[in-house]
Amino acid sequence: MIKTYENTLRKMANWQNVECLLSMRLPISILIFIYVKNCPYTFKTCYFFAINPCDVKNNHDICKEIAHQNDNLTMKKTRFCLVAMLAVVAVFSLSFRNFNRPSDTRYAVYAMAFYNLENLFDTIHDVVMAEVDGQMVKVEDKNDYEYLPDGANKWGTMKYKAKLKNMSEALARLATDEESRVRLPMGPAIIGVSEIENRRVLEDLIAQPALKDRNLQIIHEEGPDRRGVECAFLYNPKLFKYKGHSLVPYIYPNNDQTHRTRGFLIAEGQIGGEDVYCIVCHWPSRMAVSFYREHAGVQVRAVKDSLLQVNPKAKIFIMGDMNDDPDDKSMAVSLGAKRTPRECKEHDLYNPWWDLLRRSGVGTLKYNGNWNLFDQIVFTGNLLNTEQPTSLTFYRTEVFNRNFLTQQEGKYKGYPKRTHAGGVWLNGYSDHYPVIIYLRKPVSQ
Repeated sequence: MIKTYENTLRKMANWQNVECLLSMRLPISILIFIYVKNCPYTFKTCYFFAINPCDVKNNHDICKEIAHQNDNLTMKKTRFCLVAMLAVVAVFSLSFRNFNRPSDTRYAVYAMAFYNLENLFDTIHDVVMAEVDGQMVKVEDKNDYEYLPDGANKWGTMKYKAKLKNMSEALARLATDEESRVRLPMGPAIIGVSEIENRRVLEDLIAQPALKDRNLQIIHEEGPDRRGVECAFLYNPKLFKYKGHSLVPYIYPNNDQTHRTRGFLIAEGQIGGEDVYCIVCHWPSRMAVSFYREHAGVQVRAVKDSLLQVNPKAKIFIMGDMNDDPDDKSMAVSLGAKRTPRECKEHDLYNPWWDLLRRSGVGTLKYNGNWNLFDQIVFTGNLLNTEQPTSLTFYRTEVFNRNFLTQQEGKYKGYPKRTHAGGVWLNGYSDHYPVIIYLRKPVSQ
C-alpha cells in the first residue's frame, strides 16, 4: 500500500524522514501523521509513521530510524516518541490481530441456478402425446415450425450443434469461473432451465464436452404448452439427492384451454442433508395481461403452502422466468415474495433480487434500453437464520452477466447476446442472463 500513499506524501512535503519510510517499501497498511506545535515533549515538525500492526519489532526499528534522521531531537524527546509510538502500535496490533483472525466456523457452500435457454429446439418436428386407454397417442402437433430446417429460422444441424455447444459452455461456467463470487469446482447442485423443447435436447445438452464429466441428471415432464417450450432441472447427484418430482399444471380461470401453457415442475430432494423442494416456472409472457401472471403467482403460492403442510421443515425455492420484476404485483402480492428479511417469517418468501434491480440497475434482460429482472430465485424465510446458523442458509446472489454472454457491438451493444435478432443468426446464447444463489452450511471441524 506504500505506493498508494507515495504521491500524496511527496506532494505534501519533501521531508527526509518520509523519504526514509518510502524507501523501505514495507508491506504495510497504516500511516500515522503527528503534528503538535510548541509542545515540550513532541516533535516540532511533521512526521509520518508507517507501521505494520502485526510487526512490533519492525515498527520499533522504524521509530529509531526516524529519530536518527533528525539531528535536532533530544534523547528525552526521542524516548518519549518511541514510547508513544509503540503504545499506538500495541493498540493497533491487538485490534488488527482480532480483525484478521479467521472465523472458527467452516462452511460447505452450494449453488443453485436458473437459466432461460431461449428456444433450445432440435431440428425434428414434435407432437403432443397423451395417454388414452393405456396407450400413448398423438393429441396435436406442436408449433415448432420456425425451428425446423425449412422454417423461418432455417434451423438445421449446424445451428443446433452450435446452440448446444454455446449453452453447455455457459452452464459449465456457472459458479466456477474466475469472476464468480464463489468458485465451486462442481458448479451448481441444481439448475432450473426454461424454453427447452423436450427431453431429447436436454440429453444432447448434457452430453456436450463442457458438461459430460459432471454426470448431470435430468428432471423433466412433458407439458401441454402449444408451442412446445417447457421447463426442466439438471442436477448433480453428488450435490443434490433426488427423491422425486411432479408437474403441477397451470389452471386457467374457468378451465380455459385456448392458451395452454407451462406448468410448475417440482423437484424434491436434499442439499447438505436437508429437505428441499425446488419449483421451476415460466409464467405467461407479457403478450398476456398481468392478470395471468398474477394467477400464476397465486397458484405457485398455494403449491408452496401445500408442500409446507406435508413437511414444515422443508426449505423451498421458487425459480424461473416470471416475465415480471420483483416489485410487480404477481411477485410481490400474488406470490407474496417480500423485499427484506425482517419482513419474513419462517414460511414466508423472501426475494433477494428486489434492490439489485431498483437500486443497482442490474437486470437479466434488456428491452427498449431498459433492464428487467424477470429471472429470479426466491425462497422461504427458514433460510435466513444468519446468527450462527446451524443449518443450510442463504449466502448471496449473482446475476451471471459475463462479457462472453453480452453483445459487444452494434445496435444492441450491452444486451445479452441472443441466438437470433432481427432474423439474423448471431450464434449467441440467450436473451436472458442466468441467475445464481449461494447457500452455506456449517461443517464439523
